[in-house]
Amino acid sequence: MEAPNNIILPALILVPFIAGFICWIVDKLDDKLPRYIALVGMLVTLGLTLALWQSGTYQYELGAQVPSWAAQFQLPWIQTLGINIHLAVDGLSLLMVGLTALLGILAVGCSWGEIQKNVGFFHLNLLWSLGGVIGVFLAIDLFLFFFFWEMMLVPIYFLIALWGHKGADGKSRVYAATKFFIYTQVAGLIMLIGILGLVIYGYMLSGTISFNYHYLLAVANTLDAQLPAVAYAFMICMFIGFAVKLPVFPLHGWLPDAHAQAPTAGSVDLAGILIKTAAYGLLRFVIPFFPAASAQFADIAIIFGLIGIFYGAWCAFQQTDMKRLLAYTSISHMGFVLLAIYAGNILTYQGLMIMMLAHGLSSAALFIMCGQVYERVHTRDMRLMGGIRGQFPYLAFFLMFFVAALVGIPGLGNFIGEFLILMGSFNQFPVFTIIAAVSLVFAGLYGLILIHKALFGTPNEEQKQHYSNLLKDLDAREIVILLICAVGLLWLGLYPQSFLDISNSSMAWLANSYIPVQELVDVTEQVSTQLENVEIQ
Repeated sequence: MEAPNNIILPALILVPFIAGFICWIVDKLDDKLPRYIALVGMLVTLGLTLALWQSGTYQYELGAQVPSWAAQFQLPWIQTLGINIHLAVDGLSLLMVGLTALLGILAVGCSWGEIQKNVGFFHLNLLWSLGGVIGVFLAIDLFLFFFFWEMMLVPIYFLIALWGHKGADGKSRVYAATKFFIYTQVAGLIMLIGILGLVIYGYMLSGTISFNYHYLLAVANTLDAQLPAVAYAFMICMFIGFAVKLPVFPLHGWLPDAHAQAPTAGSVDLAGILIKTAAYGLLRFVIPFFPAASAQFADIAIIFGLIGIFYGAWCAFQQTDMKRLLAYTSISHMGFVLLAIYAGNILTYQGLMIMMLAHGLSSAALFIMCGQVYERVHTRDMRLMGGIRGQFPYLAFFLMFFVAALVGIPGLGNFIGEFLILMGSFNQFPVFTIIAAVSLVFAGLYGLILIHKALFGTPNEEQKQHYSNLLKDLDAREIVILLICAVGLLWLGLYPQSFLDISNSSMAWLANSYIPVQELVDVTEQVSTQLENVEIQ
């Protein structure tokens, strides 16, 4: 049964857009006004998400050919090309939208003292990037999905290029922003080839042009069964589009520079939210569209993920810049995402859900703390930070807490996610799982190195002028921001069931649609019948 039109879905996208535009308009009146408007806008967005959480039913319908949407919204748009404004939410997208809204509030909060020029235009770009990300999570018309996928890149480019920092290696913020934009733009065009290929194949089969998710799902399943080589090519196109954003080794080159030069809110956006859109895309489109091709590609994808795990950890060892170290840890952790996705069972998918939420909170908190440290000691070079523990007891506590979360200490969300992924993937990929488990040791090492270099030891001679007078520890605003992340991680670690219940329906459908390579059968007749019966909306 189709869910009725729900006005909350377009409101989730429009509220950040409208609030961002108002921030820009009122900038001339008072530079504090845009901050409050942006904060209210993201609080409203989070409130709407909680309303959806309370009102929606997130149950799995056994044998369902499409996900069980808790709410939908549909309007005709470009009828000639079969394009509609079609938004829908299930457990997977709801939790991702909630994470986006929460981290959006934190991004506004951590920018309160950092951004002093063009405050209105800054919040316009920040909120429009968040609105674009929410659009990615809600759009199930593939043209609309691609529209939001490309649209969210532009405001992030401006965030880095206009408000970023000069890197320790001398590279400019414009260089980092341009590199990010080129990488993601080229990847998006490759993904578009895969989407258009499906639309054209659907037209050849049925004489109908449509970008509808349900229709293209049936088309892709038919292609996957009848022309596996073509399906494999289209799957690779879509995989590359998402792999660059994730990022997967060796397509990760944009990430360290973008993080190092981005303002704090930009880093929160990139690490906490943006790379989650790639994991979401793989789960929403690549796996259910091309189950057989994905199963054949699984070994290759997981090997790339494992290389990324160890490569990211090794590069993190080499860094002296705090933000670059954290950027490489993101590359390392995303290897677990590929292992979870291509193991393809309900346990790894649920573990991935918890891991994405926990990584979003822990990495966002650590990048916020990078900004807080920089405001006080005017450097991100860990070789110059020794001994700050005595100056900042609150800061030191939170830094140790979030590093502990990042490396997977039991009782916090990251541990639950990694444990479920490793437990679920062992039966199918025992060797890969053991190798991934060994990498957790390296995570502990670079976490300890970060804590030791930043907090302990004696102050560096070059930095002694910053320690001659007592520096201010975290203020109330900064403590509240970090407490929100800490409570979220404890909630995920001690009572993950509240989130697992919401995502269970989506993950059960995904696990049911994924065909392990050893169980591949001829499903040509089944998917052909599915294509004939699907309702084109």
